[in-house]
Amino acid sequence: MRASRFWLAFGVAAALLALTLVARSLNLSAPRAGDERADLSHTFPDMHGRDLRLADYAGKPLVINLWATWCAPCRLEMPQLVDLAARYQDRGLTILGISVDDTPEDIRAFAKEFGVNYPLLVGLGKEDALASLGYFGGVPMSIFIRADGVVVHRLTGIATTEAWERRIETLF
Repeated sequence: MRASRFWLAFGVAAALLALTLVARSLNLSAPRAGDERADLSHTFPDMHGRDLRLADYAGKPLVINLWATWCAPCRLEMPQLVDLAARYQDRGLTILGISVDDTPEDIRAFAKEFGVNYPLLVGLGKEDALASLGYFGGVPMSIFIRADGVVVHRLTGIATTEAWERRIETLF
């Protein structure tokens, strides 16, 4: 029974990785230039039930990472995001994680397992708010927002630390 679960999880992870590579080859995760403004008008509960207004982060560089506890690529990138959040905190960058379909209890367990050092929010039941951020159903997805509110990049799938750093540096 254990072996079949392993192979199922392995197959799902491989399929998600293949989808990420296809998206990259189609240039779906390329930076979006222009004057698209981030919709920061929404409020999400955090994993402890406190409301967090995205508008409170206006005027600061921001990365919003949409993810899920069941998502293998999300689990792979989490240590990377924890490291980036710590390294760029002094420069004023905030990383916010929004779980697209997990309960607060699941998010708290995930945060403990990975030592998450940035706010994790609950997107469950907030489909309209997620859609206004550009969420279309694929995770992980990250939105890079300059202090002036302009979305400068969207990243679907996982990336190297160097690729993350290049995108983050454009926010300053």
